[in-house]
Amino acid sequence: MSSREGNRHLVTRARQDRVIALLARRGDWLTAAHLADALGVTPRSIRSYVTAINARVPAGDAVESGPLGYRIDRAHLAALRDSSPETGTPRDRLHTLVRALIDAEDGLDVHESAGRFYVSDATFEGDLARVRALIAPTGLTLERSAARVRLRGPEGEQRRLLSRLVHDEMDAGALDMPLLRRSLGAEYVDPDTLAAFKSDLVAALAPRGFYVNEYAITDVLLHVAIAVDRTRRRRVIEDADPVEGATAEVAATVAELISRHFSVEPAPAEARHLATLLLTRVVAPAEDHGEDARQRLDPEVESAVRDAVQRAAAEFAVDLDHDDFVLRLALHVQNLRHRARTGAWSRNPLTRSIKSSYPMIFEIAVFLSVQLHERLELELHDDELAYIAMHVGGRLERSRRADAIVTATIVCPGYYELHELLRSSVDRSLSQAIEVVTVDTRADPDWSAIDSDLVLTTIAPPTASDRVVRVQPFLTEADVERVQAAAARVRRARRLARLRAELEQYFDASAFVRGLDAAAGEDDVIRQLGTLLVARGVIDEDYIERTIERERLSSTAFTDALAVPHALTMTATRTAIAVAVGEQSMPWGDARVQVVALVAFSENDREAFQTIFEQLVEVFSERESVQRIVRRGVDFAGFLDELVAVIDG
Repeated sequence: MSSREGNRHLVTRARQDRVIALLARRGDWLTAAHLADALGVTPRSIRSYVTAINARVPAGDAVESGPLGYRIDRAHLAALRDSSPETGTPRDRLHTLVRALIDAEDGLDVHESAGRFYVSDATFEGDLARVRALIAPTGLTLERSAARVRLRGPEGEQRRLLSRLVHDEMDAGALDMPLLRRSLGAEYVDPDTLAAFKSDLVAALAPRGFYVNEYAITDVLLHVAIAVDRTRRRRVIEDADPVEGATAEVAATVAELISRHFSVEPAPAEARHLATLLLTRVVAPAEDHGEDARQRLDPEVESAVRDAVQRAAAEFAVDLDHDDFVLRLALHVQNLRHRARTGAWSRNPLTRSIKSSYPMIFEIAVFLSVQLHERLELELHDDELAYIAMHVGGRLERSRRADAIVTATIVCPGYYELHELLRSSVDRSLSQAIEVVTVDTRADPDWSAIDSDLVLTTIAPPTASDRVVRVQPFLTEADVERVQAAAARVRRARRLARLRAELEQYFDASAFVRGLDAAAGEDDVIRQLGTLLVARGVIDEDYIERTIERERLSSTAFTDALAVPHALTMTATRTAIAVAVGEQSMPWGDARVQVVALVAFSENDREAFQTIFEQLVEVFSERESVQRIVRRGVDFAGFLDELVAVIDG
């Protein structure tokens, strides 16, 4: 095989693995067009990749084909991973090389290792350069002496590097035991043992008032598995900070559980390290309020969080500035600050869904992170931002605005207490979805005078209407489902009506671009669209630079098709949107997009921010809608017509 053919083979294999990762992450059907856009290839190429993937398993199809596209059979995932040679792709080779360097106390011989990887000495030297780039941000170094190369640095840093490799190889955030065993070479860390360890650990923490964050416990289990593996190899942590109180108790518990489940005696420093790691990923519900929480808080952290929350509440016009929210978030940030100092970041398996489903909430989290960076010098990545977004979302859910309530009138002709029983059943089953404002017990109500959003009636109305829901006098589950669906339609219609009115106000033909250069960078597209708004006097050049700075904090590709670049401050003279639409997708962050909407917000349009931001993302979350808009929106008039048509459903 020639060098060119070999490179082509590696690229094809990497794309096949990317298809596997996308299908595993989705867990449902994906069309060939969707996969093709994500990889930047044609649907025909996707079909050939699927054929090759299915040939990698001994029996059955790893990837199912159907009218809805492709779906992965999770039963074949382990076999697919095992079918990938460890040294097949450059990434596989890099990860295998790093693991070998971590395990080899005396280092590796360059020439022997090149032979073992079936590559030339020059290629192996290139791999070593990539290792140096990978470890550059850590406290690790590569030492070279003639033909021998060694990895040097603290044991804790080496473990964090191992953790990073495992996370990079996982597709969707779940703790994959076969992959973990392959990554660590730890055949004795089996799923049942680790699951039993977790159950006993949670049971031991509960009496102490600790509630384990299930989204972050995966990281703790991964570090436990690494600790067991490294202790077996006599590579232990010896420099953990001294602990006392609850942390010392947890350290003793962790040591006892590791000894019991894995037949390994962890060193005291090892147990202290794991206990500290664990306690920065738990909360104590009974103590996370009032003076008890404040006593555990660093005043500097509380002050920084309180100021950041007040600024976010003012900037986004949302109801966040509550003492209980500030204290809970401050406790989280205090733990986060400790993790940042040790480089022990938390992974969040919900990051992708939070970012795409709740872009406004994620944006508030980004704003908070900027404020916290200025005060506490915290540098946060998307997984940590997603945890802050979960705090923000919880607070906003508890203080939903009144216009989110769907009102309803019950029409139930009086017969003894029948209408009272129906009202009671509705309140009990549907209080989260609707608010009953009137109960009409007449057999001939004035239907035209009923002005609530919905009408729940036990008698037939004179004319059919989407807002009228026929229910039984004794509410059934089917009734509840129909009312919930009707309430959801009302809320969606409200949102889309606001969006339609505002989009018509903020879009402009002179700020519309048909065609995206797939080879252009994000900065180039932002500057191209920003220049159009500068020409209209909406923003200045500084706004463009601040939009680029915001993009570098966290990608604004909130769906698989749409990026919404914007600045964090609302300094535009008026709110306006510049749009670029491309027939082919272009890379944007970790995604590929076909539509880029640069949004410039003014101080006077804070309320519009949430409506535009979240609902524009909602419209472009549906693949069929995106393709319809892209295909038919060949000019500004066509784009706006199709966008409004999609909004109207």
